[in-house]
Amino acid sequence: MRNYINKLKADGELQTVDVEVDPEYELAAVTRKAQLHSDDAVLFKQVKGTAFPVVTNLFSSRRRLCELIQAKDGNFCPAWNAILDKTASMSIDCIRKTNTPTDLVSGKIGDLPLISYHEKDAAPYFTSAIYLAKDPDTEVPNLSFHRSMYISDEELRIRLGTTHDLAKYQLKAERRNEALEAALLIGVSPALFMAASTSIPSDWSELALAASITGEAIETYPARTIDLDIPMAAEIVVEGKILPNERRPEGPFGEFLGYYVPEANNHVFEVTSVYWRKHAVCHSILCGSSEDLTLLETVTAAKMYRHLSNVLPGIIDVSCSPVLMNTVIKIQQQYEGHARQAILAAFGADLDYNKAVFVVDDDVDITNMNEVIWAFLTRGRADKRTIVIDDIAGFYRDPNRDHWGRLGIDATVPFGREAEFDRKSIPGENDIDLDDYFK
Repeated sequence: MRNYINKLKADGELQTVDVEVDPEYELAAVTRKAQLHSDDAVLFKQVKGTAFPVVTNLFSSRRRLCELIQAKDGNFCPAWNAILDKTASMSIDCIRKTNTPTDLVSGKIGDLPLISYHEKDAAPYFTSAIYLAKDPDTEVPNLSFHRSMYISDEELRIRLGTTHDLAKYQLKAERRNEALEAALLIGVSPALFMAASTSIPSDWSELALAASITGEAIETYPARTIDLDIPMAAEIVVEGKILPNERRPEGPFGEFLGYYVPEANNHVFEVTSVYWRKHAVCHSILCGSSEDLTLLETVTAAKMYRHLSNVLPGIIDVSCSPVLMNTVIKIQQQYEGHARQAILAAFGADLDYNKAVFVVDDDVDITNMNEVIWAFLTRGRADKRTIVIDDIAGFYRDPNRDHWGRLGIDATVPFGREAEFDRKSIPGENDIDLDDYFK
């Protein structure tokens, strides 16, 4: 991660904050304000109550994500799916075990930045918390994100989504009345971060996916107190175990949809060791911000692109911005009704997040909802190009059924009438540099 920070600094995409900031709300408030102005990463050099600098907004830019996987044309979806295809043929042999680093520093959780983000959050949280664990049966390692609430130097409380592999691992261990050993990784390399954000088959390894991204083996070393191998490219490590048959209050917490998730009894992580690399930098993510959503939206879009391309022709690209509940599909129309078929196919591709699906032509910027809505409103009848499907289950954590139902919108040009919708343009507009005109 530090190599990536240095690259962003050299590229002029890192802003530094030299004044001391309070981890209780102030750091989050500055982060939010900074994100409104640019996609630049932000490095807080002095955080009250800790010796660790804090970096945030590393992964907020879709362009930077494309650069990380060498999608030079800006089309993330096909490049990402090529990496997944490569991963499918790999095994955990892409992990290279090596000696323990000589620069590790021991400490406690209280030494780390304890950041409170939102007014009603129950406690400080670790939001970039990537948990490393392995399947109790197959020993395939897994990386996944889970918010972690600070209770004490000996205890964290975490929420495990029922669809996540880590929840399945924990349940397997719990049925044997065993704790599940795990390590919380904070501040990892971009490849490990992207791998942890991705849903892949349970018999694949996210470490293998990270190796596919970089083209190099992932170096690991033995954990101190648990039977796991720790990736070398992790700044901070918290070892421990998820206790069996133990649930304690966690939350409320301001989550990615912009609302508070109420207090609930969730899993307990018992800490057994804390250490970090010398001069470590702590990574913080403002939940629901562009850094939190951009990568998740992008890899979800790639999953959708893969599904649609397998069943329909003419699929050009997919976006799930500005929030995961939304999908926009760009197509090259092949026949009348093509857009409607794309909508129906998309509804079945992701049961959690496809609340609304838009289909547009290849001249529309699918990352710009102003353009998408403009296309819908200007390219045909609203009543005949809208599909509403009642009572379809949605987001898995939805006891009140707020995310049930589906909305599909055809925002394409009527098939065969493309000439009538030729978009106006100004010759040379894209070549204009305003600095040449406004001194």
